[in-house]
Amino acid sequence: MEGNRYALELAYNGTNYAGWQRQPNAMSVEQTVDSALSLILNEKIKIVGCGRTDAGVHASHYVAHFDFTGEFPPFFLRRLNRFLAEDVSVQALWRVQPHFHARFHATGRSYIYKIALKKDVFRRDTVASLPQLRDRVDLKAMQAAADMLLEFEAFAPFCKTNSDAFTMNCDLTEAKWEFAEDTWTFHISANRFLRGMVRLIVGMCIRVGQGKLSLDDLRTALEQQTRLPKPWSAPAEGLFLNDIRYPERDRWEEVK
Repeated sequence: MEGNRYALELAYNGTNYAGWQRQPNAMSVEQTVDSALSLILNEKIKIVGCGRTDAGVHASHYVAHFDFTGEFPPFFLRRLNRFLAEDVSVQALWRVQPHFHARFHATGRSYIYKIALKKDVFRRDTVASLPQLRDRVDLKAMQAAADMLLEFEAFAPFCKTNSDAFTMNCDLTEAKWEFAEDTWTFHISANRFLRGMVRLIVGMCIRVGQGKLSLDDLRTALEQQTRLPKPWSAPAEGLFLNDIRYPERDRWEEVK
């Protein structure tokens, strides 16, 4: 008996984890949630996440699904949050269609990347502290680099070399910088992302703004699908997965 299928919405600070995906010799968010669910429900639970986040990367909105044959105990979410570490929070539980898949049925994903332009002792794990960028970059060039991405469908220059992706194609719908006085925020949305893609894109935009990479070189790399000269991946701590979208979301039934 397979039981019912459920979607779990959660958030986590990835600082202390080796990413979402279970690892043989390091703690992952997936393992943390799996273990807590299995303990409370007294049944072996295997969750399937909406995607992989790298070590140190955060999620303010993450979705995972799992199958369960029994009844949930009273105050289940409250109990689950007590069992979980302080840096993982379960926000909602939904009964979903039996065929639902958290990863393969997602039609949109959004990330934000935060950069602090002065030392911030209160957010050191959740922003990339890069004070050296203040007054030393061309902000219009950074946005021009982001705008260029929307002209293309394939993004091999922004994929880690050991990726197992079946295609380099992504349908980007947003790539936008917001420049405030002390914090810069990059917004990017697509149907899917390649491994390490967002941090490599942020690093590229910064290098363009610093004059270390020209827009012509960027266009050539995208047209020829070749690696950029001296690619730089921005630090993990500034990156958040912040939205996952599903076409059948209105059919989900919340479990109280």
